[in-house]
Order: sequence, then structure tokens, then C-alpha cells
Amino acid sequence: MQTKETAEQPLLQEDFKNEVLKDYKIAVTSRECSLLGRREVLTGKAKFGIFGDGKELPQLAWARSFKNGDFRSGYYRDQTFMMAIGELTIEQFFAGLYANTDIAQEPMSAGRQMGGHFSTHSLNEDGSWKRLVDQKNSSADISPTAAQMPRLLGLAQASKVYRHNDLIPEDNGFSNDGNEVAWGTIGNASTSEGHFWETFNAAGVLQVPMVISVWDDEYGISVHARHQTTKENISKIQSGFQRDEDHDGYELMEVQGWNYPELVETYEKAGAVAREEHVPVMIHVQELTQPQGHSTSGSHERYKNEDRLQWEREHDCNVKFREWILQNDFATEEDLTSIEKDIKKQVREGKKAAWEAYLNPIKQEKDQAIDLMNAVASASANKNFITPIIEELKAQREPVRKELMESVRKVLRLSLKESNPAIAALKEWSDDYIKTQHHNYGDFLHSHSKWAATNIDAVAAEYDEEAEEVDARVIMRDNFDALFAKFPEVLVFGEDAGAIGDVNQGLEGMQEKYGALRVADAGIREATILGQGIGMAMRGLRPIAEIQYLDYLLYCLQLMSDDLATVQYRTAGKQKAPLIIRTRGHRLEGIWHSGSPMGGIINLVRGIHVLVPRNMTQAAGFYNTMLEADEPALIVECLNGYRLKEQKPTNLGEFKTPVGKIEVLREGTDITLVSYGSTLRLVMEAAEVLETVNIDAEVIDVQSLLPFDISQDIRKSLEKTSRLLIIDEDVPGGASAFILDQVVNKQNAWKLLDSKPDCLTAKDHRPAYGTDGDYFSKPSVDDIFDKVYQMMHESQPARYVKNY
Repeated sequence: MQTKETAEQPLLQEDFKNEVLKDYKIAVTSRECSLLGRREVLTGKAKFGIFGDGKELPQLAWARSFKNGDFRSGYYRDQTFMMAIGELTIEQFFAGLYANTDIAQEPMSAGRQMGGHFSTHSLNEDGSWKRLVDQKNSSADISPTAAQMPRLLGLAQASKVYRHNDLIPEDNGFSNDGNEVAWGTIGNASTSEGHFWETFNAAGVLQVPMVISVWDDEYGISVHARHQTTKENISKIQSGFQRDEDHDGYELMEVQGWNYPELVETYEKAGAVAREEHVPVMIHVQELTQPQGHSTSGSHERYKNEDRLQWEREHDCNVKFREWILQNDFATEEDLTSIEKDIKKQVREGKKAAWEAYLNPIKQEKDQAIDLMNAVASASANKNFITPIIEELKAQREPVRKELMESVRKVLRLSLKESNPAIAALKEWSDDYIKTQHHNYGDFLHSHSKWAATNIDAVAAEYDEEAEEVDARVIMRDNFDALFAKFPEVLVFGEDAGAIGDVNQGLEGMQEKYGALRVADAGIREATILGQGIGMAMRGLRPIAEIQYLDYLLYCLQLMSDDLATVQYRTAGKQKAPLIIRTRGHRLEGIWHSGSPMGGIINLVRGIHVLVPRNMTQAAGFYNTMLEADEPALIVECLNGYRLKEQKPTNLGEFKTPVGKIEVLREGTDITLVSYGSTLRLVMEAAEVLETVNIDAEVIDVQSLLPFDISQDIRKSLEKTSRLLIIDEDVPGGASAFILDQVVNKQNAWKLLDSKPDCLTAKDHRPAYGTDGDYFSKPSVDDIFDKVYQMMHESQPARYVKNY
């Protein structure tokens, strides 16, 4: 008679066998998708392919340790992992390759990113958060090498915050007592990048639950590891990070990428250490291969010799996995051959279904356009020219939308001098079609939810009858105090932000009051300060990442541009990261602290609101606004404003500065002067001087550069003054050129002008050090007066006589 213990043993073995074969099926499926995907690119159906072949086995082991609530911040080779956690089907794989714009067909990015870039949906249809703790999560991938690493740090740090911040409700939907692990992946060559090193060091300092997998196939495109990494081995040179009894650090692990049981054991151990102890882990996965080379743009046979290619064929992880299954009698040769044959068929059928799902809507659009163009041809004197265009489009068996619209536009051009209902119908269809494609390819740069920043109503600052005048930094400090008390999920971190309360005392006493978890010092590492913010914002916290000075923003500008600014866009509105970046700049003297690279910033960070308050009350209002919004923002405080006196509002934490609205600081009738930030004080002073020579200047504070004057109020000013001067401390062609384009072109204000609009900017160089360096580098009161007087002289020389 069998005992209970002996009866269960075969069952357990059978379960394990089934799990092994399930993993093998996923590995084969993923490989077949890679192989067939490459062919789709080479035949022209897809534009580019970059695949996860050769990395299948470690990703299967990783998936086994990946739990609900966990997050991935990965590398564009992770397709097998996404399949293993149930977030990528065969059809979705090919839909991404074909750039299908239907989010239901291509849920990773709705065709906005090339294949290999994966994400999950964090948001409901109304833009509210899903319960991320109940699902497996992948932050949306980006292509720039190693740029996924700083975000990984923040995703991991969120678990630490949730575990130790008792003010956040236990059932918050984002975390189960901080038990979630953030898993990152990177290629061995990409560990040469600064983002990797900065993240690696920061995670060791912060002690966060993070596991980094390094996929090591010895190459970075065509460049061997000997040109990439000291000692040709990342785990050897990271050995100093290994924790010991006396020092915090990492757990460092090495494993062969083709050894299935060792991979499963290694990932189980790594996950447990990170999850339970909040210790970062690096797994160096070695002896991996890349059977199809880096991508479809080249062939690895060009740079690998035959010995290496033969080694890769023998050590291919799928080949080794197959051998191990047979050796351990988990399946027979016939079983595996049958599995492989069946999967090849499934992948072919999935590819076909994905292609049809992509192509059929375009074919329907093509038929609609052809019917409308035929109607135009029938009524047109240019029928003989229009008919060949239609026939050429008809001949396209697999059309793309570009070809369709080119045909429609050609027909409309041939009908420019004609007018009839058929042409009107085609033009209406064309306009609607372009709008639809704008939604498909250009929408969701910003939030569509009720929490979009421009939907947050302004609330005026309120004052007592005898309002106290204080150093402006006190307003900032006390407003932050109100916000920390109001929002337990708010935290701030940056260089000198903690113990001393930031270099300008805007956070004075906040760490002592709210603790080092919520008001924290950070090392001199701007990229990962930003990454901390991105990752934590993706997990429901409200971080404020402080970059000490505006010029230092350049250290993290790449991440602002490539990652933060594109989160909503690249996920078609399915993820968000409402991070606030706090910095200070304007009018500080010297090359490295000039605080004026605004033109470069605003052209690189579309998708982030860029807010440029002129004083601390305005700045505090922007923080209050953005903490009720669900979008990212950069707030640039005026560095020379902290010690100036301002009246202290009574409704701290509640008053709100509107985003995208200008403010008229001085009304006038002769000329409109537009500026922002610290320069406004000079503009206001110049306006007073101009009044002594009978020039009545209207002064406008733009307040926010992105978005810009959404109510077009500057246009209303120009209806009155008919003259425009933009004053800016940026270089020529910088933010002033942007403002000029917005006013003259977007607002159509050129029609209102009686003279040429102009810009008064800093010189081409950065400002030199010292008071005199500032005076001769950036616009002064004297420069503003002279420029305005010259403009008035040119329009009314008899009234404004110029003798010099």
C-alpha cells in the first residue's frame, strides 16, 4: 500500500516535467518568432527587427521568480520573458513588428516603437491607476543604451518607501508592504555606459530591492568585450560591491546562460534576497549567443570567425535546453519534434493573423479613397491624369497609408481649379483621415485625463490685511511643509536637499520634521536622481527630484528627453510618470551657473511642462498645481529670488498657479514686452524708465514655456499695442525664438503688428563671471530701454527723436 508521501512524489515529478516542457514551448515559440520576424523585415513587410534570440533560457528562469507587483525595466531582447509572464502573444509580437496602430492589436506602444520594446498597461481608460500590485508590470522600454537603468533604481526605491512610510494606506494598490522587486536587464557591452555605473553605485548606497541581469554574449554589435570591459568580465570588476558582514553592498551571482536548472536556482535565490532583505543583486549571465546577430541591419558573420560561430551553434541555449530535456527523460525525441513542428505552424498562423489585422483596415481605407477619387475623376476635366493615379493605387496589393495619402493629394492638386461635390467630399475625407492619423501617430504627448495640468483651475493666493513680508524662501519652505502634511506620498530628494534643507533653505527643517525617507540627500549623480523620480512616479508616489542648478540639468537631459518626456506618448496613454523636477537658475553669473539653456531644454523635452515662475509665490503655486496633476513638470525657481521680500499667503499648499497662462504685470498701450523668470524684474524697471520718455509699455510674464499661452492672451495685448519685443537671457535663437514663433505664427499675431517684432537676448557666448560679466553678456535695463526706444523711433521718428 502506498503512503501519502510516496503517492505524491510521482505527481510532483510530473508537475515539474510539465513545467519544463511548458518552458521549452515558450523558448521554441520565441525563437521561431525571431527567425520569422527577420524574414518579414528582409521581405519588406517590416522596417527593422531586433530580437531576443539566444537569450531565451535565462528569461524563462527569471519569469519564474517574477511576482505580481514586480516591475521590469529592460532591454530590447526580453521578448521571451514577456511571453513567459503572459504579456506578449505571437500576434502581438508581429503586430509590433508591423507597427499596427491599434492598441488592442499592439498593446506595447500602438506602433509607436519598433519591435522589442515592451510595456504593460498601468492605467485605466480614464487615466486613473490600475491596481499594479495585482499584475505583472513592465515599464515602457526605450532604445538608448543603458538608459533603462536610472528608471530601474526608482522602481526599486518605491518598494523601500512603501515598506517604511507608515502614512501611506496599507491597501494602496501599488505595493504590498514593499515586497516588490524591480528587475532590470542590460547587455554586457552596455555596462560600459555611465548610466549603468551611476545606477549601480546608487543602488548599493540606497539598498533597494533590485536585480540586474547582464546578458553576456561577448559582443556589443560588432565590438568584442575586450574593447568594452576591463578584464572582459563585468562581474570581476564589480566584485568590490559584494556585501560582507561589515558593509552593505550587492549580492553578485554568475551563471551560464544555457544551464536551465542553475538558472532557475539562481533567479529564485536572487529574487528572495532582493524581496526579503531589500538588497540589490547582479546576475551575470554568461556564455549566451546571438544567433541572428545584433539586428536585421547587419550580419554577425562579418565580425565573428568560424570557431566562434561554431561555438555559438553548439552552446545555443535552446539547443542545450533540448539536450538536457532528452538526457533527463522529460520527453522523447519524437515528443520534442512534434512540439517544434506544432509551434512552427502556430507562429506562421499568428504572423498571418497579425499581418491581416494590420493590413485589412488600410485596404478598407484604400477602397474608400478610390471610390471618392473615381467620383472626382468622373466630374473632372483632368480625368485622364487622375485615372492613372487611381489605377496605380489599385495595383497596390499591400498598401501603406503613405501611398494612399500621396494618391489622394495628387488628385486634389489636379482639382485645384475645379469645384464640385465630389472634390469637396474627397477633401473632407482627406482632412478627417489626417486627423485620424494624427491621433494614431502623434497623440498622447500629454495626459487626456481630468488630471491633466491644464485642467487644474487656478486658485489665487490669499493674504491677511497686514500680510507679513518675509524672505521669499520662507514661502517656499512653508508651502513644502503644507504639501508634506497634505500628501503622504510626496517626497523630495537631491544634492543637499535633506540635512541642510537645500542650498537656499527652501526645505529648511523638513527632514527633521518628516524624516530622511521623504526629504533625502542624494549623491552628485543627476541622471539617477532623475531616474529615482521616474521610477517612483511610475509606481504611484509623488516624487520631487531636485537638480541643484539648471545648468546641471544637462547631466540628465538625455533621460528627460528620451524617457520621461515620452512616457505617455510611447505607451499611447497607458503609462504615466508625474514627476516634478525642481531646479533653480536665471541671472546667476558665470559660465557654469548661468542658468539659461532654455532653448535647448524646451526643444528636447516636449511632453514635460516647463514652468518658469518669476518669484517664489508663483513657484509654490506651480508645485501645488502639479501635485494635483498627473503629468511631469520642470519648475525653474529664480536663484536670485530667495532673499527678496514677498508677502506671505495664508492659504499655503492650496493656491495654484495656472499652467499655460500668461500674466499681465503692467498694462500699457505702446509696446508689449514679453519675458519670464528673473529677467522680468529688469523689464519692469525698464518699463518705469520708458514711461519718463512717454513710452507706455505693457509687460507680460509668460509663466510657462511648455505649454505656452494656451488662451492666446499675448495676441490680445498686441491688438492694443501693435508692437512686440521679447526679452530673454538665453542665447539668440533660443527660448526667445520659440516665443516669437508661438506668438507671430501660432497665434497669427503678425497681422496685428505695425513694426517688425524683435528679440533682445544674451550674447552668443555664456555669460562671463562677475557683475560686469553679467551686464555685458545679458540684457540689462539699459539694453531694454535702448531697444524699445529704437523700435519706437523707427515707427514714429518725429515723436521719439534719437540723437545718438
